[in-house]
Amino acid sequence: MSYRLGVDVGGTFTDLLLINEADSSFHIAKVPSTPADPSIGVLNGTDRVCELAGIAPGEIDHVMHGSTIATNAILTGQGARVGLVTTEGYRHVLQIARSYVPGGLGAWVIFNKTPPLAPLKLTVEARERIGAKGEIVAPLDEEALRQSLRHLKRHGIDALTISLFNSYTNDAHERQAGRIAAEELPDVPVSLSCDVIPEMQEYERTITTVCNSYVRPIVSSYVRNLSDEFKRRSSGVKLHLLRSDGGLTTPAGAETVPVNLLMSGPAGGVAGALWIARQAGFDDLLTFDMGGTSTDVCLIQGGVAQTRRETTVGDLTVRASSLDVRSVGAGGGSIAHVPALTKALRVGPESAGADPGPACYGAGGEAPTVTDANVVLGYLPASARLGGDMEIDGAKAEAAVQHIAEALDFSTERAAQGIYDIVNENMIGALRLVSVQQGNDPREFALIAFGGAGPLHGNALARILNCWPVIVPPGPGVLCAYGDATTRSRDEASRSLMRRFSETSAEEVGGIFAELNATAARTLEAEGIGEAERSDSYEVDVRYTGQVLSLPVPVDIAALRKRGLDVIGESFDRLHEKLYTFAIETEREIINLRAIVQGRETLADAGRIMEGSADASAAILAEEKIYADGEWRAASVYRRDRLKCGNIVAGPAIVTQLDSTTLILPGHNGEIAAIGNILIRPTEPS
Repeated sequence: MSYRLGVDVGGTFTDLLLINEADSSFHIAKVPSTPADPSIGVLNGTDRVCELAGIAPGEIDHVMHGSTIATNAILTGQGARVGLVTTEGYRHVLQIARSYVPGGLGAWVIFNKTPPLAPLKLTVEARERIGAKGEIVAPLDEEALRQSLRHLKRHGIDALTISLFNSYTNDAHERQAGRIAAEELPDVPVSLSCDVIPEMQEYERTITTVCNSYVRPIVSSYVRNLSDEFKRRSSGVKLHLLRSDGGLTTPAGAETVPVNLLMSGPAGGVAGALWIARQAGFDDLLTFDMGGTSTDVCLIQGGVAQTRRETTVGDLTVRASSLDVRSVGAGGGSIAHVPALTKALRVGPESAGADPGPACYGAGGEAPTVTDANVVLGYLPASARLGGDMEIDGAKAEAAVQHIAEALDFSTERAAQGIYDIVNENMIGALRLVSVQQGNDPREFALIAFGGAGPLHGNALARILNCWPVIVPPGPGVLCAYGDATTRSRDEASRSLMRRFSETSAEEVGGIFAELNATAARTLEAEGIGEAERSDSYEVDVRYTGQVLSLPVPVDIAALRKRGLDVIGESFDRLHEKLYTFAIETEREIINLRAIVQGRETLADAGRIMEGSADASAAILAEEKIYADGEWRAASVYRRDRLKCGNIVAGPAIVTQLDSTTLILPGHNGEIAAIGNILIRPTEPS
């Protein structure tokens, strides 16, 4: 038999999904994450899910892993000591940066600029110059560069970035400098901007390549150790890691260009949502992934997830393709507090994490969290075991929330309701960023709720946004692992062009696309993915002449050949009008071109569940009380594995399962669909 393993490492739990490719059957497992060394949680979870499936770890053929190792290195400041080589006169490129202060009006008052990932004392200049058209203005001074590199060596750098001016037009000097660096610093990994991102805009190209160097040693060590451990258990196993854009890359690709992994974790959830939604017949979705530490949201339209050319982690923004996932510090572990100055309830972004976790875990945590509030409200009953074997301590949850109640002079249940409502508003803000702010009406989308805590809040969010149905997939707590296990290999190649439409032609653009496609395809060919198993897509960044910012526009190659550049211009105008409400009659300009190559989609089937009637009473496990809409109400608790296709679960109700718990509010019904999705809708249209 052939087995495929999907692994997603979260801040609180590590989720695993093991698929038997022979019959598409699967087993799931959740184990506590191990923040000190995430690989321990991965290996513990692998042993656990193999035990549940009754197989040996050596029988696994393919492991797909969504990792937060690069993200955490940025957030915690635990990356490498990076040296930077720039062109003479550009030593302060990272200090100058872009004039942007994150936050609202007046944020500059409290904003503390984060120190550059490559400090000024570790930045050296190379005597050389490449012109704007790629001509060599001044040759590279090799001896001077060697002296500068020896200076960096004495300072004990862990990684080196080489980003020279205009290298995107001619990479000769960067490659020459790379060869010299390999001689002077043989044990230091070197990242060249012409390899990482050969595009215009000096700061963006440099910060992206520096970020690549910053996370490279820690990612390389993690990937190498994990790969070696899996190979020790099974000599034939293949390991792939999830990229920020939702595709897979090899361990070698992850080690060389780890900047593409910054949104690896959240991308798995979107990939899983796409996989389950296609089989359920939904094309327009808002994804809502609520874990223990954060919530990630994304918009899917026409069966395609929205992407962007930038990836943001904390205050750091780099130019790397990623799914357009927006994250907020709102999760089941988010800590509630009442500042002494304002006496106003706040929730997050601080999190109790996996250690010690919420108070109800009984692992030493005392701070009141969102999970504790859900316990007090009755949404997480004692019968719901977190991760399958973690008992809930209701008394400790109530004691923790009581601190908030005393600070606000509220009842305990009212304080818990306040925590629940505020964290929901925080997540609504993120959902509006990917919908309303981009010209999309959330009422035209379904909401797919997943993550360990997502199904507890999905109904409440949909009630505010009026987006129906709420889709709770069969394995909501491990959907990111579903995504990891069912996604496909991907790579892309890009190039800056900087031409007005009048200065180029469809033939020139098409020729560059062909070259870029061949470059990206080589990565998949190295994995044994032939042309018949690949699919291609193309993008071009376009702006009106005189604009600073550009927009990515998908390109239909056949239409480009038939109609020329007009097809790109019309698509750009429509997108510009959608985002900014207007299009103007002026010449357009091409900035960058990209070719994306992907492998074949997985054939894994979600399967069908047993047919039943509308009566779901056979699945009732217990009767509980929940606090909803300002009063205590009777609610039935259902076992999800007993529900059948066609069953109607009338709210208020709670549906429990191994990996998550679903809340159906009063005035709503949950219909069980053919592949096991719970479709929550209001009983009366609003």
